Amino acid sequence: MNTAVDKLFLDAASSKHLDWLESEAIHIMREVAAECSNPALLFSGGKDSVVMLRLAEKAFRPGKFPFPLVHIDTGHNFDEVIQFRDKRVAELGERLIVGSVEDSIKRGTVRLRNPLTDSRNAAQAVTLLETIAEHKFDACIGGARRDEEKARAKERIFSFRDDFGQWNPKAQRPELWDLYNTRVHPGENMRVFPISNWTELDVWQYIAREKLELPSIYFAHQRQVIPRNGLLVPLTNLTPAKEGETIETQTVRFRTVGDISCTCPVSSDADTVDAIIAETAITQITERGATRMDDQTSEASMEKRKKEGYF
Repeated sequence: MNTAVDKLFLDAASSKHLDWLESEAIHIMREVAAECSNPALLFSGGKDSVVMLRLAEKAFRPGKFPFPLVHIDTGHNFDEVIQFRDKRVAELGERLIVGSVEDSIKRGTVRLRNPLTDSRNAAQAVTLLETIAEHKFDACIGGARRDEEKARAKERIFSFRDDFGQWNPKAQRPELWDLYNTRVHPGENMRVFPISNWTELDVWQYIAREKLELPSIYFAHQRQVIPRNGLLVPLTNLTPAKEGETIETQTVRFRTVGDISCTCPVSSDADTVDAIIAETAITQITERGATRMDDQTSEASMEKRKKEGYF
């Protein structure tokens, strides 16, 4: 067996696969721009939304994007991610709209027992719906993928939301032969997921091919963590150690980024994109299953949040 030839064959097959995924995603983005009157692209600074930005560049450059970028900011995000978000937006010269959970708390539309420490992850749904209503968006393009979680596997690429901003998994529109129904009445909107058919491995291979920059916390680094319920909880002011718990310094990286209160790193020494690809290829645990405390409350926790307006 000629390993060099085999590698060339596998590289060519992988490139063709990524070409197909890229082409599908660009087609979907252009469909949104053509059919929707006031869309927006959700951008958090995470790896999936970084890929979405590159796809938008390929779909619409050298012109400006036909939609603004939107981030629903919990106020409890990792500093590295927010700094990267602002840097990337400045480089692109695009408009960024930030919906703030903190502002929702001040308005009284979000109520938490302790606004300083309670998780704000689920509260993002309220702020997102308020941002959609304020700017009258009829479509929000996001980077969710079906392989992330079972509720997201039920979602259509063009996912209809009613005039309360809610998702009914039993009342989704059929999608046959890449034909998409984008019609909505005033107050209704679509969530559109161009990379629905991508896997975590596809995302990392695309990041490698396109040489995309990411927040540093995606790569292996030393961090103080608290082993808890099979997860590694980052030691922060929002996530302190409980009585009897031990604090350890480990080499970790984040597979996904979100609200500090519910996002955990994984043990890893993968400090390059190639090393992460090799690690991702053999993992048997989904990224949300390995890193998200909020998805451990019940098997239906994500579906419940999505029905209430979550991403």
